[in-house]
Amino acid sequence: MLTGKKILIGVTGSIAAYKVAYLIRNLIKQEAEIKVIMTSASCDFISPLTLATLSKNPVAIEFIKNAEGEWENHVELGLWADLFIIAPATANSLSKLVSGNCDNLLLATYLSARCPVWVAPAMDLDMFTHFSTRENLAKLSKEGVRIIEPTHGELASGLEGQGRMEEPEKIAELAKDFFTIKSVLKGKTVLITGGPTYEAIDPVRFIGNHSSGKTGILLADECAKRGAVVYLVTGPTRFTVKDKNIHVIAIQSANEMYEAVQEVWPKANLGIFSAAVADYRPETPATSKIKKKSNELTLTLVKNPDILSWAGQNKRDAQTLVGFALETDNEIENARGKFERKNLDLLILNSLNDPGAGFGHKTNQVTFIQKNNKLRKFELKEKGLVILDILDEIETIIE
Repeated sequence: MLTGKKILIGVTGSIAAYKVAYLIRNLIKQEAEIKVIMTSASCDFISPLTLATLSKNPVAIEFIKNAEGEWENHVELGLWADLFIIAPATANSLSKLVSGNCDNLLLATYLSARCPVWVAPAMDLDMFTHFSTRENLAKLSKEGVRIIEPTHGELASGLEGQGRMEEPEKIAELAKDFFTIKSVLKGKTVLITGGPTYEAIDPVRFIGNHSSGKTGILLADECAKRGAVVYLVTGPTRFTVKDKNIHVIAIQSANEMYEAVQEVWPKANLGIFSAAVADYRPETPATSKIKKKSNELTLTLVKNPDILSWAGQNKRDAQTLVGFALETDNEIENARGKFERKNLDLLILNSLNDPGAGFGHKTNQVTFIQKNNKLRKFELKEKGLVILDILDEIETIIE
């Protein structure tokens, strides 16, 4: 079922526009939420009222909604959707999608969309086989747009050949399949640690680090998207998870994280320990704010529990354990040593010597370390893409 999935449908000026009514009806039956954008030309082939009634949402056509000058926000529409299907897509619209033309609401929304985009071409045989159309489809495909190839049959011109928009039932089935979780993480219980720990000096001050906690949040959301039951134990962070089903356990100190991990790890299938845990804490935090009375202040620090080592020592054969290492010197050698000591299945190495990597960046550059001295180094990437690399690799080794 497509329960809760938000699907935006763009309709362009083809006689195949009548099929959209059946597509919407099929998606609604699967409990998807539907919104429709029509070009003005498509309104000649099917009534906006019909599609508004079927979709249970007003149809968007022009940039200005009404006589009061209310704006139809194409950016919000693009951000709203989990999937954008342009069906039918005419040769004219395909050309505009490629060129970046923005002369109607549908095209402006396409340029704003952050979700996957599919196009279902519909046109006469000669138009479909024309080199310009084929080149436009190839360019869209190269940029990640999914092409739902038209079928062979009788066309509006009376010709026989390829050019008929794919049947609505098939497109709806493709959407259902797209949202069906196939990840090996589906149903698995995943424990993730993230963020820094704050070790109290007094009620006002603490020992901490520059970790933002973003990596842990991104890992949690992506694991949930892949169907896992996720427990996120996170230190202070300004980021929040998108998936409300994630079990978030907010902590401050290393000891609090240790206690939470001891509670969750025994029931987890996978542990991803990305937190930047303080190695030491003040032995005796002051109960009130320390006043500035002298030129020097001496703090006695004691070692925090090694949370990752504890998880490695208490790992069952069926569990998979992933750790992170941030190094500045002898990176590979130190990371390999940590991999062995902590009884890991995968270690993600970050080096502060790599520009754009480490704390406080939107990007990161990592190296995977696995058993048998296996190394795999990646180029600098946006953190969201790094997360995908990490989880894709985990899926190859998880039991």
